[in-house]
This record gives sequence, structure tokens and C-alpha cells, in this order.
Amino acid sequence: MIHVGEPRTRLQRSCLAGPALMLLLPAVIVASPAKPSSEETIQQIQRLIQAGDSGAARAAIRKALKDNPHDAGLFNLLGVVEAQQGNYREAEGDFRKAIAALPGYAGAYLNLGRLYQENLARDPGALKKGIDTYEKLLSFQPGNVEANYQCATLLMQQGAFKPSLARLARLPRNSQDHPQALAVRCADYAGLGDRAQAEAAAHRLLQSPLLTEADILTVLPALEAHQQTALETELLEGLVNRRLASFASLRALGLIYHQQGRLDRARETLEQAAQLKPDSAPLLVELARVAYEQRDRKGALGYLAHARELDPENPGIHFFWGIVCIEENLAEEAYRSLKKAVSLKPEDPYYNYALGAVATVRQDAREAIPYFRKYCELKPEDPRGRLALGISYFNAHENAEARRMFQTVAEAPETFAAAHYYLGRLANLAGDLPSATTELLAALKANPRYTDAYAELGLLYVKQKDYQKAQEALQRALEMRQDDYLANLNLLVLYQRTRDPRADEQAKKFEEIRKRRSESAKELLRTIEVRP
Repeated sequence: MIHVGEPRTRLQRSCLAGPALMLLLPAVIVASPAKPSSEETIQQIQRLIQAGDSGAARAAIRKALKDNPHDAGLFNLLGVVEAQQGNYREAEGDFRKAIAALPGYAGAYLNLGRLYQENLARDPGALKKGIDTYEKLLSFQPGNVEANYQCATLLMQQGAFKPSLARLARLPRNSQDHPQALAVRCADYAGLGDRAQAEAAAHRLLQSPLLTEADILTVLPALEAHQQTALETELLEGLVNRRLASFASLRALGLIYHQQGRLDRARETLEQAAQLKPDSAPLLVELARVAYEQRDRKGALGYLAHARELDPENPGIHFFWGIVCIEENLAEEAYRSLKKAVSLKPEDPYYNYALGAVATVRQDAREAIPYFRKYCELKPEDPRGRLALGISYFNAHENAEARRMFQTVAEAPETFAAAHYYLGRLANLAGDLPSATTELLAALKANPRYTDAYAELGLLYVKQKDYQKAQEALQRALEMRQDDYLANLNLLVLYQRTRDPRADEQAKKFEEIRKRRSESAKELLRTIEVRP
């Protein structure tokens, strides 16, 4: 059996305990440059380490080093103590001192290699240093099982799949059939694009009676990096079927189902993970995202409410809550939540844009202006920000500023139609009906399904007393969106102007629509696809 301490991937670090380096100290130290410490001293220090009394262990080691300043075994033990305390650089230095004092000391090499594996996220150079450490050990102990396996694992993580397979091939036959080795073999073949061999290794792995969750979690990042989603799914489902899946595996599987668009399975699996760890705010946000994509916005708000209680200072949760509230027409809730998000993360352009979109429909339209200005400062290259700022000026009746802003984006493809539409509205307000007509027709040429442009064109025709054309333009707008605010408002104006008997009924309909005015906030968000 391969003797390993389960090197961890990013997934595992989120759910397993901290570093657990091996105490690989020979019973008798030989060839030490100085007189070795007594066996009794070594055993006493080991007992202190195993009892978790790091302070006493460190003091005992330092005292022993005064008598034996070049004792490799003592430096190795000191490295273990520093590693357990999270002192990475100190532990690295101690293990290196052990190796310098006794170049053939396999235990120190293994501990140093494991130290690098435990700190891959902390030290960008740890992966290469770990491989180099195991390679040095294997240069004089080519059959070392632990070193061959760990080196194969690191080579797999590096993307060196053929060298990794070569290291696995040096393991004893029974060790090659161990699930840890099979997992690395599976990832190696997947990385090489050998689907058949990867699936064969995965099948043997899942059938092994010795399978543990850690065996599979170790290789998931490599499979993900090479887009081997089917294999990831098979391995994680195997853990679930064997009842070996913990929170980490269930969450990983749920995220894969989400990525595949299997929303029902994703939600069910993430719910199972939540039962194991109900206080995980990130998991609740993931569940909210799945519910949101299922169009279960009330469900999404339920998950987010719990996540917000657990992590009240997370701006992303407040932002997500605000976006869902906009779509649920909960304008005041959306405003408060987005304002909190901006207060927590004032330099996020999209938070500012979303808050500006909600503020546009509040009592004082000027409130939106500073948020859209901020978006423009943060993303000056995006004409959609200046369009939104122009709209906020327009709603605040600052027509000169609005016109100036719309003119700056009137030729950009993504804002052409909207800019000309608003320039048409400004011309209409100014009584310049020919210019208004030209601008609105330009907007409709760019976007033939521009509902509000037809609504405004209908109003122009009402002013010109061309009631037939007004009716046609407004009818066209309502065919595309029957609850459109402007189209219904202008149709009411038409009916009242022509004394149409349908005016009273239209007035009631418009009043209902007016109460749902937050729709304009949704339109602004759609402009730049602001989404959680």
C-alpha cells in the first residue's frame, strides 16, 4: 500500500484539516556530522509533537540543538513543529538544514516535499520545488514508494502527464492498483486525451474497496483544467453511490450539474451539501444562482436571505439580492440592498450601475446621476454608461446635459438606437417636431422592434393631429409589449384628445401599469446585461 498523507487540492483545502506532515525519523541517526541526540530525547520530542504541545517541543529541540548543532533528526523535527504551526518558510529552512546535515536522509526529503504540497496555493514556486525535492530523493532511492507516488501527483498537477505515468510505473504492482495511484493515472490519461485508458482507470478506481473521497478530490483540478467534465461527473457520482461523498464532493458535483445546465440535479445535490454544512454562505449563493436560473426568484431570495445573515458584509450577496428584487418589482428592497453593496464596494462599476438603474425610478431622479457618473469614471470606454447617465439627466429634466450626453454616444452601434430615441424625445419636448420625427425614425431603422420609439412616434402624430398614424404607431408598440408604460400613456392621451369612449378603461389600465413603474429599472439593467 502506498504510504501517503493525502496531498490536497483546492477543493480539499476547503474541508479538510491543516497540514499533517509525516514524522519520518529513523530509530538511529547515522553519519551525522555531530554526535546524534539520544533515542530517549527524540522519543520525548515526538511525544510532545503528537500531543500537540508545539511550544514545549520547540523548546526541547532548541535545547538539544545546543548540544548537537548539526543533528539532522532534530532539524527534521523542528521543521515538523514549524509546519504544524503554519510557519512555512521556517519549516522549509529546517528541513533543508536536515538534508544539508545528512544528504541521504530520506525522511527529511519526504517531509520537505509534503511541505511544498501543502503550500501550493501559498508559494507559486512550491510545485516545482516539490518535484525537484522528490527527484533528488529518487536519484539515490529510485524505488522509494512514497516519493514516486508524490512526485507522480505533482507532475500530474503540473501537466507533465507522461513523466507522471513513468513515476507510477515504478511503483510495486500492488501499489499501482491502490486507488490513489489509479486516480493519478486516470487524470494523466485524461490530460493526454486517451479517453479509453482514463475511463478504464476510473472504473477500476470506483470499484476499489479502498477508495476514499480524498483519492478523487486530489485529481479533480487536473480533470477540470482539461475539460474532462464527464469523467469528473462519473467519479463524483461514484462517491455519492458509495456513500463516500462529503460536503466538498457534493458541492463539486452540484456545480458541475449547474455548468451542464442540469438545474434540477444541481439544486438537489447542492441542497444535500447544505444539509451537511448549513452555515456555508457561498453554497447558499450557489443555490440562489441555480434557483434564479430556474426562474424561482422567491426561492433565490430565500437562499440569499440566509446567506446575508451569515455574511452581512459580503457586497456580492447584497448585489444579487438587489437584482432579484428588481425582477420581483420590490423597488425599495432593491434600492436598500444595492445601496449597501455600493457602500461595501464603492469601486465596483456594476454595483453603481445597478443602483443608478433603481434610483432612476425613485421620487428624485437626480439621485441616479452620481452612480452613473461613477460607472462612467470606472468604465470610460463603455458608451452604455454615458447613455444611462444621459437618461438620468433626462429624467431629472436637465435637458441640456442629457442632449450633450446622448450626442456623445449617438454613433456607437450598441447605443445608436437608444441615443436617437432620446434625442427624438428631447426634440419633441422642445417643439421641434420634424427633428423629433427624424430621430425616432433613425432609432426604428436601427431597431425595428423598439417599443418606446413607436410610442413616442405615436405621441408626435397626436400633436400633429394625424390620429390614424398615431393609432397605428401605438398599436405597433402594444403588439410588442402590451403593458408598455409610454405606449399606454400616449394611447390614453390619444383617446382623451379624440374623446374616444375607451378613454376611461384605458385610464384604469394605465394606472395599474404606473404602479409597476420599476420596469424601467429592468430595461436599464438589460442594456449592459447586469446579472448576479
